[in-house]
Amino acid sequence: MELIHTFLNLVVPPFTFFTLLLFLPPFQIFKFFLSILGSIFAEDVAGKVVIITGASSGIGEHLAYEYAKRGACLVLAARRERSLQEVAERARDLGAPDVVVVRADVSKVEDCRRIVDQTMNHFGRLDHLVNNAGLFSVSMLEEAEDVTDFRAIMDINFWGYVFMTKFAAPYLRYSRGRIVVLSSSASWLPGPRMSFYTASKAAVSQFFETLRIEFGPDIGITLVTPGFIESELTQGKFISKAGKLEVDQDMRDVNVNINPILRVESCAKAIVNRACRGERYVTEPEWIKSTFFWKIFCPEVIELMYRLLYLTSPSDSPKEALGKKLVDYTGAKAVLYPHSVQTPETKKD
Repeated sequence: MELIHTFLNLVVPPFTFFTLLLFLPPFQIFKFFLSILGSIFAEDVAGKVVIITGASSGIGEHLAYEYAKRGACLVLAARRERSLQEVAERARDLGAPDVVVVRADVSKVEDCRRIVDQTMNHFGRLDHLVNNAGLFSVSMLEEAEDVTDFRAIMDINFWGYVFMTKFAAPYLRYSRGRIVVLSSSASWLPGPRMSFYTASKAAVSQFFETLRIEFGPDIGITLVTPGFIESELTQGKFISKAGKLEVDQDMRDVNVNINPILRVESCAKAIVNRACRGERYVTEPEWIKSTFFWKIFCPEVIELMYRLLYLTSPSDSPKEALGKKLVDYTGAKAVLYPHSVQTPETKKD
């Protein structure tokens, strides 16, 4: 057995290198032509039924508006019913022929079953499932007062997607529908104080990569890995080290740091456009893709950058981080952060 592995250790790396050298260029050309065909023959979602979780604000809210503009029927789910009703009203004004609102918590399996059941009872079909509901956390592991308080991150960000997909899969297979999955570039970027969040998003990415194989061509999957997007997360709403949901714009500045925040309308439009073209991956803004290659080939550089910009000595407040000082003292926040993020008005019940 050891001899086999020794042989493979010697043969596989050079074989892989030369195979990719020959195979990659024609394969990329082939994918380019497929993308052109996808643009020409993009899916028309008019009259189709779309479930969106976490639809009361942020990316989920604006995905609802983008699908509404295309004439899709919507099922909007979240915990804040009043906010959902406001989103539903605007979606109808934008062109959605029918909108159903479901107050639900996706971390609860029975709520997820109820979302799908109400969809099928009302519309009798399901074409797109948008797994978007998410929760953010900001805490160093050693500073967390009780790590069990962070179970909610995995319950919503991962298990909520699992539950929804489990119940929706038979109907999506029947309609040869699509799942749009909101993961994050944090799934490969090791941002400090984001360990629970990044772990949940990495789990989401790998779970749905596996489901691509299990579902085959019956159900399409569009995996979305955005950077920092205008939302309640970038307005500073997160679970703190005390295990409580709070809004802290100073800590937001520490974690967003010098990263430019993309307007949510642009992100939502790109996601729906590319999902309808049948694309497997969407990263917004697109430049974030380059960080994946830095992480693969130069992880030490990424780690050094994070330590330099995000961390302080143990005796200093995290709000003394170099990146926060740069956005505060140079006025860069006015350029890098949208106005709605600089002066947030997070939605309430």
